[in-house]
Amino acid sequence: MDIKMIKSIIEALLFVSGEAIPLKQLSQITNVDESTLRKLINQMIDSYNQEDRGIQMIEVNNCYQLCTRIEHYEYIEKLIKPHAKQGLSQASLETLSIIAYKQPITKAQIDSIRGVRSDGCLSRLLEKELIIEVGRLDAPGKPIIYSTTNNFLKLFGLKTINELPKINELETDK
Repeated sequence: MDIKMIKSIIEALLFVSGEAIPLKQLSQITNVDESTLRKLINQMIDSYNQEDRGIQMIEVNNCYQLCTRIEHYEYIEKLIKPHAKQGLSQASLETLSIIAYKQPITKAQIDSIRGVRSDGCLSRLLEKELIIEVGRLDAPGKPIIYSTTNNFLKLFGLKTINELPKINELETDK
């Protein structure tokens, strides 16, 4: 199979899926090794970006997805009139930040850092699929352990959690 055909197949798979597809799965479907496939996908990403196309390919946690460019949002919004989405409260953003930087983490640990209960915030973050329950701590009461999701990474434009800015690099208001 030639390179042009492989790229065409990848594009079709990502388009039909509508969701991010792991590199490993794309490799299995196309019978192309992961290293070669990653190079081809990176070429495709560069091509989409150089041509300023209306869609782009993004990578999130070694998964790939087709999506629209953020700069076209106002036009897309006019077409599909999305339901009003509520943003996150300051408390929910604070809770999400703690989870992102300290994951995996329990509710008790989050509450201890924040100094207040986080039940409502955790519920909203779970509902918005920004965090997920990843297991239970082997401790009395077996508390739930939370981590961020790929939706979190997509929302903040990150490929992996390692791309979060280091805490000492963040500006603080003093």
